[in-house]
Amino acid sequence: MEKKNAQIGYHKSLENRNLRNIPDIRGILRQGFEEYGLTDIIDPWALQNLDCYSQMLLEKNQVMNLTAIREPEGVARLHMLDCAALLKFCDFQNKTLIDVGTGAGFPGMVLKILVPSLDVTLLDSLNKRLDWLLESCGFLSLSNIRTVHARAEEQALVKGYRDSFDFVTARAVADLRLLCELCLPYVKVGGKFLAMKSVDSTSELEEATSAIQLLGGSVQGIHDYIIPGTDVTHRLIIIEKLAPTRKGYPRRWAKMQKEPLIMEQSPESNSKM
Repeated sequence: MEKKNAQIGYHKSLENRNLRNIPDIRGILRQGFEEYGLTDIIDPWALQNLDCYSQMLLEKNQVMNLTAIREPEGVARLHMLDCAALLKFCDFQNKTLIDVGTGAGFPGMVLKILVPSLDVTLLDSLNKRLDWLLESCGFLSLSNIRTVHARAEEQALVKGYRDSFDFVTARAVADLRLLCELCLPYVKVGGKFLAMKSVDSTSELEEATSAIQLLGGSVQGIHDYIIPGTDVTHRLIIIEKLAPTRKGYPRRWAKMQKEPLIMEQSPESNSKM
Protein backbone atom coordinates (compact mmCIF):
# COMPACT_ATOMS: atom_id res chain seq x y z
CA MET A 1 0.00 0.00 0.00
CA GLU A 2 2.84 2.41 0.80
CA LYS A 3 4.42 1.77 -2.59
CA LYS A 4 1.09 2.31 -4.35
CA ASN A 5 0.55 5.58 -2.51
CA ALA A 6 4.08 6.67 -3.40
CA GLN A 7 3.36 5.92 -7.04
CA ILE A 8 0.15 7.94 -7.03
CA GLY A 9 1.87 10.82 -5.25
CA TYR A 10 4.74 10.83 -7.71
CA HIS A 11 2.33 10.72 -10.62
CA LYS A 12 0.45 13.75 -9.25
CA SER A 13 3.69 15.63 -8.67
CA LEU A 14 4.60 15.11 -12.31
CA GLU A 15 1.21 16.40 -13.41
CA ASN A 16 1.70 19.51 -11.29
CA ARG A 17 5.02 20.41 -12.90
CA ASN A 18 5.53 21.98 -16.31
CA LEU A 19 3.67 19.14 -18.01
CA ARG A 20 0.21 20.66 -18.03
CA ASN A 21 0.22 21.26 -21.79
CA ILE A 22 1.40 17.81 -22.83
CA PRO A 23 -0.87 15.60 -24.93
CA ASP A 24 -3.12 13.11 -23.14
CA ILE A 25 -0.75 10.16 -23.06
CA ARG A 26 -3.37 7.87 -21.56
CA GLY A 27 -5.83 8.83 -24.30
CA ILE A 28 -3.24 8.14 -27.01
CA LEU A 29 -2.48 4.75 -25.50
CA ARG A 30 -6.14 3.86 -25.05
CA GLN A 31 -6.89 4.66 -28.68
CA GLY A 32 -3.83 2.73 -29.81
CA PHE A 33 -4.83 -0.36 -27.85
CA GLU A 34 -8.27 -0.17 -29.46
CA GLU A 35 -6.70 -0.10 -32.92
CA TYR A 36 -4.53 -3.08 -32.01
CA GLY A 37 -7.59 -4.95 -30.71
CA LEU A 38 -5.98 -5.31 -27.26
CA THR A 39 -8.44 -3.39 -25.08
CA ASP A 40 -10.03 -6.47 -23.54
CA ILE A 41 -6.74 -7.96 -22.33
CA ILE A 42 -5.16 -4.82 -20.84
CA ASP A 43 -5.98 -3.76 -17.29
CA PRO A 44 -6.95 -0.06 -16.97
CA TRP A 45 -4.30 0.27 -14.25
CA ALA A 46 -1.67 -0.45 -16.91
CA LEU A 47 -2.65 2.77 -18.68
CA GLN A 48 -1.84 4.80 -15.58
CA ASN A 49 1.46 2.98 -15.12
CA LEU A 50 2.48 3.56 -18.74
CA ASP A 51 1.48 7.21 -18.41
CA CYS A 52 3.60 7.53 -15.25
CA TYR A 53 6.50 5.67 -16.87
CA SER A 54 6.33 7.96 -19.92
CA GLN A 55 6.44 11.08 -17.78
CA MET A 56 9.29 9.76 -15.63
CA LEU A 57 11.18 9.00 -18.86
CA LEU A 58 10.61 12.51 -20.19
CA GLU A 59 11.76 14.05 -16.93
CA LYS A 60 14.88 11.88 -16.58
CA ASN A 61 15.74 12.40 -20.23
CA GLN A 62 16.47 16.03 -19.43
CA VAL A 63 19.58 14.97 -17.48
CA MET A 64 20.34 11.50 -18.93
CA ASN A 65 20.35 10.42 -22.54
CA LEU A 66 17.64 7.74 -22.48
CA THR A 67 15.89 8.42 -25.78
CA ALA A 68 16.19 10.67 -28.82
CA ILE A 69 12.40 11.09 -28.75
CA ARG A 70 11.67 14.06 -26.49
CA GLU A 71 8.00 14.78 -27.16
CA PRO A 72 5.27 13.12 -25.07
CA GLU A 73 3.21 12.04 -28.07
CA GLY A 74 6.29 10.54 -29.69
CA VAL A 75 7.12 8.61 -26.52
CA ALA A 76 3.54 7.32 -26.29
CA ARG A 77 3.37 6.22 -29.90
CA LEU A 78 6.92 5.35 -30.98
CA HIS A 79 7.96 3.70 -27.70
CA MET A 80 4.94 2.53 -25.72
CA LEU A 81 2.62 1.53 -28.57
CA ASP A 82 5.48 0.15 -30.64
CA CYS A 83 6.40 -2.22 -27.80
CA ALA A 84 2.77 -3.04 -27.01
CA ALA A 85 2.34 -4.37 -30.56
CA LEU A 86 4.12 -7.56 -29.50
CA LEU A 87 1.00 -8.58 -27.59
CA LYS A 88 -0.76 -9.02 -30.93
CA PHE A 89 1.56 -11.87 -31.85
CA CYS A 90 2.63 -13.61 -28.61
CA ASP A 91 1.11 -14.77 -25.34
CA PHE A 92 3.32 -13.56 -22.49
CA GLN A 93 1.14 -14.71 -19.58
CA ASN A 94 3.18 -16.49 -16.87
CA LYS A 95 6.26 -16.63 -19.10
CA THR A 96 9.89 -15.58 -18.59
CA LEU A 97 11.57 -12.91 -20.71
CA ILE A 98 14.99 -11.31 -20.92
CA ASP A 99 15.29 -7.97 -22.73
CA VAL A 100 18.81 -7.77 -24.21
CA GLY A 101 20.18 -4.23 -24.49
CA THR A 102 17.08 -2.88 -22.77
CA GLY A 103 18.22 0.77 -22.78
CA ALA A 104 15.35 2.78 -21.27
CA GLY A 105 13.31 -0.41 -20.83
CA PHE A 106 12.02 -1.06 -24.33
CA PRO A 107 10.30 -3.40 -24.78
CA GLY A 108 10.86 -5.18 -21.44
CA MET A 109 9.38 -2.59 -19.06
CA VAL A 110 6.39 -1.94 -21.29
CA LEU A 111 5.58 -5.64 -21.57
CA LYS A 112 5.92 -6.09 -17.81
CA ILE A 113 3.48 -3.25 -17.14
CA LEU A 114 1.00 -4.68 -19.65
CA VAL A 115 1.40 -8.31 -18.52
CA PRO A 116 1.99 -8.37 -14.74
CA SER A 117 2.45 -12.18 -14.66
CA LEU A 118 5.43 -11.92 -17.02
CA ASP A 119 8.78 -12.49 -15.25
CA VAL A 120 11.23 -9.97 -16.74
CA THR A 121 15.01 -9.56 -16.71
CA LEU A 122 16.40 -6.28 -18.10
CA LEU A 123 19.98 -6.63 -19.34
CA ASP A 124 22.18 -3.70 -20.31
CA SER A 125 25.86 -2.77 -20.25
CA LEU A 126 25.23 0.74 -18.90
CA ASN A 127 24.61 0.73 -15.15
CA LYS A 128 23.16 4.26 -15.02
CA ARG A 129 20.21 3.20 -17.13
CA LEU A 130 19.63 0.16 -14.95
CA ASP A 131 19.70 2.27 -11.78
CA TRP A 132 16.96 4.47 -13.23
CA LEU A 133 14.94 1.43 -14.31
CA LEU A 134 15.13 -0.03 -10.81
CA GLU A 135 13.96 3.28 -9.38
CA SER A 136 11.08 3.31 -11.86
CA CYS A 137 10.13 -0.27 -10.95
CA GLY A 138 9.87 0.82 -7.35
CA PHE A 139 7.58 3.76 -8.11
CA LEU A 140 5.40 1.55 -10.30
CA SER A 141 5.28 -1.22 -7.68
CA LEU A 142 6.44 -3.84 -10.18
CA SER A 143 7.45 -7.27 -8.88
CA ASN A 144 9.24 -10.20 -10.53
CA ILE A 145 11.44 -7.86 -12.54
CA ARG A 146 15.20 -7.44 -12.15
CA THR A 147 18.17 -5.80 -13.84
CA VAL A 148 21.48 -7.34 -14.88
CA HIS A 149 24.53 -5.20 -15.58
CA ALA A 150 26.57 -7.19 -18.07
CA ARG A 151 27.61 -7.59 -21.67
CA ALA A 152 25.14 -9.79 -23.52
CA GLU A 153 27.78 -12.07 -25.04
CA GLU A 154 29.26 -12.76 -21.60
CA GLN A 155 26.04 -13.21 -19.61
CA ALA A 156 24.79 -15.75 -22.17
CA LEU A 157 27.48 -18.14 -20.94
CA VAL A 158 26.26 -18.00 -17.33
CA LYS A 159 24.30 -20.95 -15.94
CA GLY A 160 20.68 -20.02 -15.36
CA TYR A 161 20.69 -17.66 -18.33
CA ARG A 162 21.74 -19.87 -21.22
CA ASP A 163 18.90 -21.84 -22.87
CA SER A 164 16.60 -20.61 -20.07
CA PHE A 165 13.99 -18.05 -21.21
CA ASP A 166 10.60 -18.39 -22.91
CA PHE A 167 11.17 -15.10 -24.73
CA VAL A 168 14.18 -12.96 -25.58
CA THR A 169 13.61 -9.49 -26.99
CA ALA A 170 15.88 -7.04 -28.76
CA ARG A 171 14.91 -3.66 -30.17
CA ALA A 172 18.17 -2.61 -31.76
CA VAL A 173 19.66 -1.35 -35.00
CA ALA A 174 22.40 -3.99 -34.99
CA ASP A 175 22.62 -6.44 -37.88
CA LEU A 176 20.30 -9.41 -37.39
CA ARG A 177 23.19 -11.89 -37.61
CA LEU A 178 24.79 -10.20 -34.61
CA LEU A 179 21.51 -9.99 -32.71
CA CYS A 180 20.84 -13.70 -33.27
CA GLU A 181 24.25 -14.66 -31.97
CA LEU A 182 23.76 -12.47 -28.91
CA CYS A 183 20.15 -13.46 -28.17
CA LEU A 184 19.42 -17.01 -29.32
CA PRO A 185 21.74 -18.56 -26.69
CA TYR A 186 19.37 -17.22 -23.98
CA VAL A 187 16.26 -18.84 -25.49
CA LYS A 188 15.22 -22.23 -24.20
CA VAL A 189 14.22 -24.94 -26.67
CA GLY A 190 10.63 -24.20 -27.67
CA GLY A 191 11.04 -20.54 -26.76
CA LYS A 192 11.22 -17.55 -29.10
CA PHE A 193 13.54 -14.70 -29.96
CA LEU A 194 11.57 -11.57 -30.86
CA ALA A 195 13.60 -9.21 -33.04
CA MET A 196 12.03 -5.78 -33.50
CA LYS A 197 13.25 -4.43 -36.83
CA SER A 198 12.37 -2.00 -39.61
CA VAL A 199 10.42 -3.13 -42.67
CA ASP A 200 13.51 -2.77 -44.87
CA SER A 201 15.12 -5.72 -43.09
CA THR A 202 14.32 -8.30 -45.79
CA SER A 203 17.87 -8.61 -47.12
CA GLU A 204 19.17 -8.57 -43.55
CA LEU A 205 16.95 -11.55 -42.71
CA GLU A 206 18.08 -13.42 -45.82
CA GLU A 207 21.71 -12.93 -44.83
CA ALA A 208 20.93 -14.16 -41.30
CA THR A 209 19.14 -17.38 -42.32
CA SER A 210 22.23 -19.60 -42.09
CA ALA A 211 23.28 -18.04 -38.78
CA ILE A 212 19.81 -18.68 -37.33
CA GLN A 213 20.02 -22.36 -38.27
CA LEU A 214 23.55 -22.66 -36.93
CA LEU A 215 22.44 -21.23 -33.57
CA GLY A 216 19.53 -23.68 -33.27
CA GLY A 217 16.70 -21.46 -34.49
CA SER A 218 14.12 -21.27 -37.26
CA VAL A 219 12.09 -18.29 -38.48
CA GLN A 220 8.51 -18.84 -37.32
CA GLY A 221 6.89 -15.65 -38.49
CA ILE A 222 7.37 -12.17 -39.93
CA HIS A 223 4.78 -9.60 -38.92
CA ASP A 224 4.56 -6.00 -40.14
CA TYR A 225 2.41 -3.56 -38.17
CA ILE A 226 1.55 0.14 -38.33
CA ILE A 227 1.98 2.11 -35.11
CA PRO A 228 -1.42 3.75 -34.39
CA GLY A 229 -1.60 7.44 -35.16
CA THR A 230 1.49 7.37 -37.38
CA ASP A 231 2.55 6.31 -40.84
CA VAL A 232 5.39 4.24 -39.34
CA THR A 233 5.47 0.52 -40.12
CA HIS A 234 7.71 -1.76 -38.09
CA ARG A 235 8.44 -5.48 -38.30
CA LEU A 236 8.56 -8.26 -35.74
CA ILE A 237 10.66 -11.28 -36.67
CA ILE A 238 9.85 -14.33 -34.54
CA ILE A 239 12.57 -16.99 -34.36
CA GLU A 240 11.78 -20.24 -32.57
CA LYS A 241 14.51 -22.18 -30.77
CA LEU A 242 14.54 -25.77 -32.02
CA ALA A 243 17.80 -27.01 -30.47
CA PRO A 244 20.27 -25.85 -27.81
CA THR A 245 22.85 -23.36 -29.08
CA ARG A 246 26.22 -24.96 -29.80
CA LYS A 247 29.03 -24.54 -27.33
CA GLY A 248 31.26 -21.63 -28.28
CA TYR A 249 28.48 -19.16 -29.05
CA PRO A 250 28.18 -16.29 -28.62
CA ARG A 251 31.74 -15.37 -29.54
CA ARG A 252 33.55 -12.24 -28.43
CA TRP A 253 31.91 -9.03 -29.66
CA ALA A 254 34.90 -8.01 -31.76
CA LYS A 255 34.91 -11.44 -33.40
CA MET A 256 31.20 -11.23 -34.16
CA GLN A 257 31.60 -7.84 -35.82
CA LYS A 258 34.64 -8.87 -37.81
CA GLU A 259 33.31 -12.25 -38.93
CA PRO A 260 29.48 -12.45 -38.95
CA LEU A 261 28.23 -16.02 -38.94
CA ILE A 262 27.86 -18.13 -42.05
CA MET A 263 26.62 -21.70 -42.12
CA GLU A 264 30.01 -23.29 -42.65
CA GLN A 265 31.51 -21.70 -39.55
CA SER A 266 31.96 -23.50 -36.26
CA PRO A 267 33.78 -22.45 -33.09
CA GLU A 268 36.61 -24.79 -34.02
CA SER A 269 37.01 -23.41 -37.51
CA ASN A 270 36.81 -19.84 -36.17
CA SER A 271 39.75 -20.51 -33.87
CA LYS A 272 41.85 -21.59 -36.84
CA MET A 273 41.07 -18.56 -38.96
